[in-house]
Amino acid sequence: MASCSYFLLLFIHIFLLSGLSFSEDPSVSYEFVLSYITASPLGVPQQVIAINGKFPGPTINVTTNNYVVVNVRNKLDEDLLMHWSGIQQRRSSWQDGVLGTNCPIPPKWNWTYQFQVKDQIGSFFYFPSLNFQRASGGFGTIIINNRAIIPIPFDTPHGDITILIGDWYTQNHMALRKTLNSGKDLGMPDGVLINGKGPFRYNDTLVPDGIDYETITVHPGKTYRIRVSNVGISTSLNFRIQNHNLLLAETEGSYTVQQNYTSLDIHVGQSYSFLVTMDQNASSDYYIVASARFVNESVWQRVTGVALLHYTNSKGKASGPLPDPPQDQYDKTFSMNQARSIRWNVSASGARPNLQGSFRYGSINVTQVYVLKNKPPIMIDGKRRTILSGISFVNPATPIRLADEYKVKGVYKLNFPTRPLTGPPRMETSVINGTYRGFMEVILQNNDTKVQTYHMNGYAFFVVGMDYGEWTDNSRGTYNKWDGIARTTAHVYPGAWTAILISLDNVGVWNIRTENLDSWYLGQETYIKVVNPEPNNKTEFTIPDNALFCGALRKMQKPQDISFATSIGGNGSKLLLSLLLMVSALISMFH
Repeated sequence: MASCSYFLLLFIHIFLLSGLSFSEDPSVSYEFVLSYITASPLGVPQQVIAINGKFPGPTINVTTNNYVVVNVRNKLDEDLLMHWSGIQQRRSSWQDGVLGTNCPIPPKWNWTYQFQVKDQIGSFFYFPSLNFQRASGGFGTIIINNRAIIPIPFDTPHGDITILIGDWYTQNHMALRKTLNSGKDLGMPDGVLINGKGPFRYNDTLVPDGIDYETITVHPGKTYRIRVSNVGISTSLNFRIQNHNLLLAETEGSYTVQQNYTSLDIHVGQSYSFLVTMDQNASSDYYIVASARFVNESVWQRVTGVALLHYTNSKGKASGPLPDPPQDQYDKTFSMNQARSIRWNVSASGARPNLQGSFRYGSINVTQVYVLKNKPPIMIDGKRRTILSGISFVNPATPIRLADEYKVKGVYKLNFPTRPLTGPPRMETSVINGTYRGFMEVILQNNDTKVQTYHMNGYAFFVVGMDYGEWTDNSRGTYNKWDGIARTTAHVYPGAWTAILISLDNVGVWNIRTENLDSWYLGQETYIKVVNPEPNNKTEFTIPDNALFCGALRKMQKPQDISFATSIGGNGSKLLLSLLLMVSALISMFH
């Protein structure tokens, strides 16, 4: 133990002397102030959630293994949590920003998130996870770049462009929440936004005058990396750029086999990177389109996002009809076959200098199998709810991870069924008991009438199969056991199933949910608890010093608990934070 202390003191001395000479800053700090502003993205003034006065919020742009510090100040009139969708939060579900692991940030308070983007690259986004708030904004892009020593599997693009698409209502999240609480559907959205702006007036009848639209300026002949995320509520969108090929290169942290698409269906919560070469003539601008999928096209014409791709030498605005969406009204397999064509690039390095395909998931024995089946909303105890396998999840007053830390009993049940319940559905805080270092197979069975997208926090999982009909044991014969894409979201078509495989190597309590915001709000989620059973294990970071307390532990909360969070900022504190995190990791290694 004495030698351990000596080593740590030596490390601190060396770090303090050398820290200022690092060529790369190991930590990146952001200040997020969330507040309401008035905006008119569809021509109607409404209340939206801004970050630092902007809608959408700023891009978090970091590099693999950076430490990220985000001080979040809540100037809303209700509780707040920020979730970093797709960030794996290795060994630290404390920073995940969902109710199962964190107490909310009360109005007028702030809280500082501190996490490492450990061994990750790719395109993700963040959003407020409580109270249907994502329907009013508060979202933005997350970019995790490769370290310079790790090559990317394509030529360095001329530029990096981020695009956030999503369906949008002119009512704010509180009004939409009230609609759901009253037992009603939200109905058709009022439009689709691109980077928080409404459609370019490509049609004088469908699009009113005076709407601000997005313009993306590019140089002719150059290739750009365009990162697109669907941050909407519940609508699958087809993304396309008029006359330009979309060369798919990455999705949610995994490089893909590079294939050209004229358009791609992007479902709620999904993110993709495309390489787009500006190889067209500049007679005019080009349309960028995000239009609703799997709906009546004639009824939903108004629900179309349109931006402009503007060449620097363009001769004028785009005109004429929009580029056509996929013509597959009578072919329900078209979109599924497109999704199946997205494959992992097993010859490319990821965040580390080893091949992505060196992890042979297809030869690992499955240790747990869960079939998660959803249905259209149903009535439970007089309330309209959504279910997974017969259970509608109820968020506890005391977060699950916090209850475990302080041994609070009765907060949840570790009894989520491996197969859908045969009896009546129930509302319950029921959690999946995951086996540490196990290999879990999850079948997502969609018995609803619309596409559902499922996300799991803390992990990237392998999407190994999808098909129409009911999943059976024989369906495993169709699995892709070699280069199924590893990602953080997986969509499931109505009347179909999708199978995913998860290597449970990240200790914590992790949310698994539908990304469709209305279904999520009504209960279509659960958590997977992953615990290292070894005594005195150090596979998880300790509870942060600035942890908030609520529910059964609310009396532990003291006003000064957040004073530390408000003090973090500036270059000196970034250095100190990096030091503290590194020392914490070293202490874990030596115990």
